[in-house]
Formats: sequence, C-alpha cells, structure tokens
Amino acid sequence: MKVQIFGAGCPRCKQTEKIFKIAAEELGVEAEFEKVTDLMAMMEIGIASTPAVGIDGKIVLSGKIPTLEEAKRLIKENRV
Repeated sequence: MKVQIFGAGCPRCKQTEKIFKIAAEELGVEAEFEKVTDLMAMMEIGIASTPAVGIDGKIVLSGKIPTLEEAKRLIKENRV
C-alpha cells in the first residue's frame, strides 16, 4: 500500500502522517509513505486544501487531521 501525505510540511501535515503511520502499524498493514510538497502537483490532482491523503493513487482525505480511528477506517476501506 502506498500512502501519500500532501502538504507543505506544516504541523498539521506532520500530525496527519504520524496518525496514518500509527494506524497502519496497529492494523498490521505494510505501507510505503511518501510526502508530497509540490504545490503544482497537488493542484493538478485537484487538492484544494491540506493536509490531504492519498492511498494507492486515490485521494481519501482533504483539509483536516484525521482521528486514529478514521485513519484506520480509511486504510481498511482502501486496501487493495
């Protein structure tokens, strides 16, 4: 599973990444994490607000920090 964290590296983006890493670990899911800070790349795929999260190429969250339970749910729902 590839998890992309979109954002400029602000504290909200870092918190979102931390939550998703904990969620993946607690679920026993192997995940590769990538930080995407390129504003043009974000605009090209339609991200209007950050932090945003993509799982295997699909944007699953945008504009808020998820709870741990929400991150787990998103991982489960979007696992290939």
